[in-house]
Amino acid sequence: MPHRDTERAVAEAAPLDAAREAAGAAAGAGSADPVAGELRRAGLLPLLVLHLLNAGPSYGNQLIEQIGELTGGLLSVNPNTMYPLLRALEQQGFAEGAWEHPERRSRRFYAITPAGEAERERLRGEIAPRLDAIAASIERLRSEVVAP
Repeated sequence: MPHRDTERAVAEAAPLDAAREAAGAAAGAGSADPVAGELRRAGLLPLLVLHLLNAGPSYGNQLIEQIGELTGGLLSVNPNTMYPLLRALEQQGFAEGAWEHPERRSRRFYAITPAGEAERERLRGEIAPRLDAIAASIERLRSEVVAP
C-alpha cells in the first residue's frame, strides 16, 4: 500500500532540526553564513546601531549604509530588518526618534539615550569574546593556509 509506505518513511525520517543540522544549516535569521549568523544571534546588529548612534543621530538608510561599510559587506541589512530594530530600540528606551520635518513624515532620526549607552556597553561585553574567537580562528586559518 502506498499510504503505509509514506507513513513508514515519515516515521523513519529524522526530525527537521536534525536534518538541518546534518546538512550543516543552522536555524534562524541570518544563519546562511555561519560567522555572520552567529554574530547576528549574539546581538551584533543592535550593538552596531547603538555604536553608530553614539557618534550622532542617524536615520535608517544611513545606518544600513554605515553597517555595510563598517563590516566590509560581512553584514548586509535591509530595511525590513533595520526599521523594526529601530522601533524596538525606541520602545525599549535605548534610542529616541524624531521626524526631520515634524509636520510631515520624512526621515526619522534616531539618537542614543543614556539607557542605550548602558545597553551598548552590555552588548560590547557579550560580543567582544565572540569577535576575539572569530578573529583568532581566522588568523589561524590564514597562517596555516595563506602564509608562506
